[in-house]
Amino acid sequence: MIRVALLMGINVGGAGKLPMAEFREMLTGLGLEGARTYIQSGNAVFRSDLPDAELAPMIRDGIAARFGFAPEVFLRSADQMALALDTPFADQPGNMVHGFFLAEAAPQVNHAVLDRWISPTERWHLGPGIFYLHHPEGIGRSKLAARLDKVIACGMTARNLRTVAALVEMTRTVS
Repeated sequence: MIRVALLMGINVGGAGKLPMAEFREMLTGLGLEGARTYIQSGNAVFRSDLPDAELAPMIRDGIAARFGFAPEVFLRSADQMALALDTPFADQPGNMVHGFFLAEAAPQVNHAVLDRWISPTERWHLGPGIFYLHHPEGIGRSKLAARLDKVIACGMTARNLRTVAALVEMTRTVS
């Protein structure tokens, strides 16, 4: 099965430094086939038949042993990643829409806090295991994005739709 790993907090603000070439080498050493990475923010595509319950801790523990920190690992199948592109904001520029991949399929959402922090130009949508935020003024200016952990009660990691599309394309070429 073709899988995508999305790591949380990689190469952000000088923390969680993870060289992608060494990360690919580590994944291959764990027996994951055809490992490829995309940009420096902790994205990998590979082939594995291991269940998520084994695979995520194996990757996290491998990173801890080799690099000294243990990021949260979010796994998605190639089909799940392709479905992540099915958003009501697909007509918007990919860098203006982020998908927040959630640790739970149907987390609790604090709508009162969400409504307090969303700007008039932003729009959101909650899908199975993913929260979409359209932020036309930029993710860095979004008060909601900065406080999303107070809105959604579960772990998450974000990728813009350009990155999601690139990862989907990579899943089609894993050898």
